[in-house]
Amino acid sequence: MALTLPAHSDPLAARLHESGLLRELAHGLGGPFHYLLPHRFDANLAAFRAALAEAGVEGRVYYAKKANKAGVFTERCAALGAGVDVASLGELRDALGHGVRGEDLVVTGPAKTTELLRVAAQQGALIAVDALDELDRVLTLCQARRPRVLLRVHPRSQPGSRFGLGGEDLSEAIHGCAEAGDEVRMEGFSFHLSGYTPQPRTDLAGDLVDLCLKARARGLQADRISIGGGFAVDYVPAGPWQIFLDGQSPGDYHAGKTFTKNDFYPYHSPVAGAHALAAVLAGRPSGQGEHLAARLRQAGVMLLLEPGRALLDRAGSSVFTVQGVKDRDRYSIVTVDGTSLSLSEQWFNSEYLPDPQLLPARPRPFAPEPHRACIGGASCLDSDLLTWRKIAFPVRPHEGDLLVYPNTAGYQMDSNESPFHELSLPPKVVIDYPDDDTRPRWRLDR
Repeated sequence: MALTLPAHSDPLAARLHESGLLRELAHGLGGPFHYLLPHRFDANLAAFRAALAEAGVEGRVYYAKKANKAGVFTERCAALGAGVDVASLGELRDALGHGVRGEDLVVTGPAKTTELLRVAAQQGALIAVDALDELDRVLTLCQARRPRVLLRVHPRSQPGSRFGLGGEDLSEAIHGCAEAGDEVRMEGFSFHLSGYTPQPRTDLAGDLVDLCLKARARGLQADRISIGGGFAVDYVPAGPWQIFLDGQSPGDYHAGKTFTKNDFYPYHSPVAGAHALAAVLAGRPSGQGEHLAARLRQAGVMLLLEPGRALLDRAGSSVFTVQGVKDRDRYSIVTVDGTSLSLSEQWFNSEYLPDPQLLPARPRPFAPEPHRACIGGASCLDSDLLTWRKIAFPVRPHEGDLLVYPNTAGYQMDSNESPFHELSLPPKVVIDYPDDDTRPRWRLDR
């Protein structure tokens, strides 16, 4: 029996799929496309803000722009007064161009270019300094306007991380900021952690609160910390996820491809999104008696966070048209009009696991048994598969059918896209729902 991994039901997406609009877009655009739902972004942002408010914590949400290049999400940040996390000069310029104020930007990433540092300081952005030489450049290059900085701390729980200042380097950076006096605004500390478990973030955040108090004794502002991103998204229900992990084997994939459990993103997470933030705030830092929210309040420390994927949960999907179907032994290979570069999980030698939904071009009766098929891309590379797994479709796919990969807005759509074979990159289509509940409207993202 074929393993299935259906995404959580989404009535709004179902309404869109039944409207006929996707087929019109596929015809009019002449190729694959991604659709975006900005109101879902708004709702996710509101949920994070509510978690901060319910914990009584002063905080600020910065959207991690690297998660999706679409302009509409940056526009929503500008409209709603949210910040944006950028890591390149191009991302910074794009955020400014979509209306985000310079002081609402935080600049992260390792070894920032000189020009990025200069423009960030001129615009009043908050710069997360990752190394001593970077701090030296900030102090040297950004004298036209007093730069705002966070010192990024190396996480002791992840000694292999390449990010942040640790040990003597951190002490030297604090000393350098104190010696610089009015030449710099050292506003606090930040960190980056891999993984999605709340407690390590609680522990390190508690350490950063203590660092703020020590930095204040040196005359520094030090009144905020950033805990970065790492808030999981819950894509699929618990039951199917566990069945999949326990049952998947090479026979479930084209060409006997093998994956281990550790190769996959945790597509089911019992604590996800804003609930994960609430768990971080409710946790007690190691060795401390009070929960993190109380520590932040007592110390007068603001909490900054930089979610990307979690703000984009259910905020978009990817649509491909079936070009052809060929049979193999007890399954088929479906070829679509795009490539695996549009599903970036392949970049990590992994697989985007939520089942794609087949929208037949014409009504057809369900097969007595599911039709199993993997999904290949339009390139001439044998490894170009959007889905290696043999998906169980209710009917045999045909040329002209649409295939919708659900919930791809977070990191999947454009992290790895390329116009290989001179195929056009899939455009992004913004879907708006009028207040009078009429048919959804669309526009191209800009």
